[in-house]
Amino acid sequence: MITSRQSQYTMMMVLLLSSTTLFAQVQELLDLPRLTGAIHLDGYSDEAAWEAIEPLPMTVSSPVFDAPPTERTEIRVGYDNDYLYAAGRFYDSDPAGIRGNSLVRDGIGPSDDGFAIILDTFNDNENALAFITSPTGSRWDMAVYGDAEGGGRGFPWNSSWDTFWDVAVVQNEEGWFAEMRIPLSSLRFQDEAGRVVMGLKTFRYIARKNETHIYPSTPPKWDWGIFKPSVAQDVVFTGIKSRNPLYVKPYLLGGTDRESELSAAGNTYEQSSQPTGDIGLDIKYGLTSNLTLDLTLNTDFAQVEADNEQINLTRFSLFFPEKRLFFQERASIFDFRMGRSGRLFYSRRIGLYEVEDGEYQSVPILGGGRLVGRLGNWDLGLLDMQTASAEFEVDGDSTVKIPSENFGVLRLRRQALNPYSYVGGMATSRISSDGQTNTGLGVDAALRLFGDDYLILNLAQTMDSEEQTSSQVLGATRFLGSWERRSAEGWVYDFNISRAGADYLPRLGFESRSDFTSFGVELGYDWLPSEDSKAYRHEPEIDVSYHFRNDPDGLGLGEVESYQFGPAWGYEGKAGDHGRAWVRQEFESLEDTLFLPEDSWVSPGEYTFKELGLFYQMPYSKLLRTGFRMLAGEFYDGRRLTVGLSPNWTVSPNLSFEGNYTFTHGVFNERDQVFNTHLLSLWTQITFNIRLSVTTLAQYNSEDDMVSINFRLRYNPREGTDLYLVYNDGLNTDREREIPELPFSDTRTVLLKYSTTFLPKLSWISW
Repeated sequence: MITSRQSQYTMMMVLLLSSTTLFAQVQELLDLPRLTGAIHLDGYSDEAAWEAIEPLPMTVSSPVFDAPPTERTEIRVGYDNDYLYAAGRFYDSDPAGIRGNSLVRDGIGPSDDGFAIILDTFNDNENALAFITSPTGSRWDMAVYGDAEGGGRGFPWNSSWDTFWDVAVVQNEEGWFAEMRIPLSSLRFQDEAGRVVMGLKTFRYIARKNETHIYPSTPPKWDWGIFKPSVAQDVVFTGIKSRNPLYVKPYLLGGTDRESELSAAGNTYEQSSQPTGDIGLDIKYGLTSNLTLDLTLNTDFAQVEADNEQINLTRFSLFFPEKRLFFQERASIFDFRMGRSGRLFYSRRIGLYEVEDGEYQSVPILGGGRLVGRLGNWDLGLLDMQTASAEFEVDGDSTVKIPSENFGVLRLRRQALNPYSYVGGMATSRISSDGQTNTGLGVDAALRLFGDDYLILNLAQTMDSEEQTSSQVLGATRFLGSWERRSAEGWVYDFNISRAGADYLPRLGFESRSDFTSFGVELGYDWLPSEDSKAYRHEPEIDVSYHFRNDPDGLGLGEVESYQFGPAWGYEGKAGDHGRAWVRQEFESLEDTLFLPEDSWVSPGEYTFKELGLFYQMPYSKLLRTGFRMLAGEFYDGRRLTVGLSPNWTVSPNLSFEGNYTFTHGVFNERDQVFNTHLLSLWTQITFNIRLSVTTLAQYNSEDDMVSINFRLRYNPREGTDLYLVYNDGLNTDREREIPELPFSDTRTVLLKYSTTFLPKLSWISW
């Protein structure tokens, strides 16, 4: 039965989505040249077919916009019936200075020279696919989303996305040279009678000079302008049709699990081992040239890297990014954000149960499917997954039973008003075998009004089978409105208002707060100094945000829950270094006790405190570099000092290290309480060649008194085939803190996973 609330909400969604009008993008189209002969993929690009193509007119993007390039760059792009080709000739007056420091897939960093091609395959000015290589021939492919606007939320791309493509690279006394070959079947695009329009960007990066040559010319008014699809050159392909591939990828898994359990007598821990084995299957099929179906059966993520440890000193839940490959392709379609951390859909709710804040337990995924792509003018995302019931112990003294659950998501989105705006809608559902249901409906719009000014409007509502606790009209509703200028030059601002009702509960999403109304202002002025300055950009700004508890008797505002305000100054150097300093005053009204490490706490009450923050990162182009961060000042009714270092050392293309250490000291003199936390991680990458690599991640968390070790050996003999050896262990570092004494190794897992891809319809692809 449809409730009046559902009926009203559905009508509102339909009216908003159906009232939009599309306008054609006004831009001169470039006919991309067809290759007139065969290409031998060897890196040299010396065939007659390449000589017949004029190189693209490259300009300098950074460190000085439109300055003469210091090195000669030639990039050519062409295509035939089956492939898109890109060739780069990167001459260098100092060949010894060419940087190629990574051999691993998706391991190219800012200390590597690079060659990239970015394709807005649907020409929607919002999403793109990036293909990047380096002088070692390593590959990095990723999906760009949100028009490459980070908005303070991190990098605007998904590096976990992978597809099929080839590259060949050579290096000699003249420089380095590269050829890419991308199957058209690896690209989803809109085909109109064999005519396809895509957005195209390409660039060369010279690491030791922090210098970027780009096409088309892109001014430095955006943080990630080199990846920005809305300023790409529209190019036309003619006479092509994407073949609809069928990829069949089975896997085999075997290994052992060892666990430590308290004995029945309660005086010792007993260890038990048991073998484990499994099989599963993934299928990917191109239903049309722009619509892809993914099916998965008995999904397994044994090879996925471990989460980075965090220590929570706030009253809010920690947010962890999605790393599982099945959820990566066109993941931006399912992006429905409610501010920096709020989401109507959060894929980690599927197959991962949060035992406590920051600790997850895997739940078996029986299978599911995903349909992504475009239908006419609509971007479409459809996801349905089924998990099995599960039962496991928590802290050795309680049992958690998880019912079988079904998770569903429907996402629709289309351009509106102009080529840089969209409106959309989302519906989510979570249905448990024990009868509990939760659904969510949302509409959103990002409208470019003029220049770089955007109006963001998001509205969502949830319905849960549990008893409602609020009588407010908007009790289960979430709203976000924002007027922002997306630029990194001149005035920068973001005026926003947000509200969540007491009953807004997205069980398939993520929210750090509940039952609040907030107002925020970010105002700054970014400018580029003179060409002679060592600074590339200065970014002074002031941030103000207020969160109020909602009035339980109506739509008004209640008491202030928290606020923060203060100035900040950001800096970016032409050498590639960057930093930030800020002063902030905060207010927190605690209704419940905030528990902190080492038996410290903060009692309920109102607290006002000030703190100073500093951050500096050495240029990424340096092979040995580090970042430094500090936070010092008052902390509720005490004081806090946090310092952190994040060193990186690229020894060679075969060996690199990345470390992170964070120390926090807190003191509450009135209660004679002190706490100290240590968070340490060491990531090591050993790469024998582009096919064989070993990665280890060792982490120490003083809050848990545990060292966790994640070891992964990957052998990738050919594209689509992988062999993983995975070793996970948890080591107790303070074994005597409990009686009986804890075991040295708490849990240990050794797994061997093999998967391969069959292409029954694509025998024409060259491996």
